[in-house]
Amino acid sequence: MEQTLTAAHALFAERGYAAVKMDEIAASVGVTKPLLYNYFGNKEQLYISCMEQAGDALTATVAEAVAKSASPGEALGAGVRAFFAFLDSDRAAWAVLFDETLPAGGEIAERVAAYRGRIVELVSGSLLEQLPQDRRDAVRVQFEALSTALLGAAEALARWWLKTQEISAGEAAELLIATIEPGLRLRSTPSAKSSRPKPKGDRS
Repeated sequence: MEQTLTAAHALFAERGYAAVKMDEIAASVGVTKPLLYNYFGNKEQLYISCMEQAGDALTATVAEAVAKSASPGEALGAGVRAFFAFLDSDRAAWAVLFDETLPAGGEIAERVAAYRGRIVELVSGSLLEQLPQDRRDAVRVQFEALSTALLGAAEALARWWLKTQEISAGEAAELLIATIEPGLRLRSTPSAKSSRPKPKGDRS
């Protein structure tokens, strides 16, 4: 089974979910397609098995990095650097986890959303842990929103970096950190509660 996952992972990373056929995967490991279906059920389940390896590796990398942080700024920097270092060291895992040919619905889409959610929770939770307990409630929602935006920006920047290679992965990480960190620092100050954006029309 491990050999099958390795071969499938390589094919999915190289060509994308939509382009890979089960008979190609079976041929690459020297087994019959019925046997492959017997083990994994269908292509979706086989992809999910490959994606779990990539997703678990990425979340573990980010979790380890942010756990050592001593301030919200450090947590932000550590998480972004870990994200781009992972991308740089294992592009196949990135390609499987963030494949643009994946179906928009179904179990695969749900699993991808779950991994994104785990990363957002890791980052926002780590940011909050660096603040005194009595200040966390005031910025909890803002930190969650910022962490979600941060992941979206990191994904977009990573796709640009993979396509252009104009700068290094480390330089891309530092660019994102320098762009986001001032806003995080503002929200981390004691006055963050009063600076929370108000709904349109709220004059209170």
